[in-house]
Parts: sequence; C-alpha cells; structure tokens
Amino acid sequence: MKEQRENKRFSTKLPLRLEAITPGRLRVLDVETKDISSSGAFIYTKEASYIPDDTRFILNSTNPNKSIIKRQQLKQLNNCTGTMARSTSEGIAIRFNRPVQLFV
Repeated sequence: MKEQRENKRFSTKLPLRLEAITPGRLRVLDVETKDISSSGAFIYTKEASYIPDDTRFILNSTNPNKSIIKRQQLKQLNNCTGTMARSTSEGIAIRFNRPVQLFV
C-alpha cells in the first residue's frame, strides 16, 4: 500500500513531557515518540486507553541529546500544542496545531 502521509515521518525515540488537558483535569506524562513529522507524532504510552478523544496536548522535549535529532533542531517542540488523532494499544497519535520545523 502506498504511503499517504503528506509529510516525511522520522522514526526516532524522542523523550517528551506531555501535558494532557481534558475538562477539569491535567495529566503530565513522561513519554517517548515512536516517530515524528512536521505535522504530528506517534507517542508510546500505556495510558492511551485513559485519554479521551477530545484531549488537547502540550509537548515539551525533555532530553533530546539521547535522540538522533539534535536539540537545536527541536526548539519548536517546546510548548508545541496538538490534539489526539487516534489511539492504539501501543500509544497515541497527536496532530500538531501548527507545523513544526524539525530541521533548521
């Protein structure tokens, strides 16, 4: 099957602090990406089944030195916002509210 994504996706384990904002509740999770593109990311989390579909997120990189993508390349991920696109047993897909420039 042909890939239908508009933006190139990079497989990388990037540590993030994820703030999940739901009505009346804020959850903070330390997570890791499976992959990322300029329009979104897939996040590994065992909490996926507990996160409602209408959840909004704030993402912040926590220690990109362990990733293949360098710190200066990810400065736009600090306070990056998005919404949940889908969830699986493995984690959640987040669609960014604005495109993120991954490489400077």
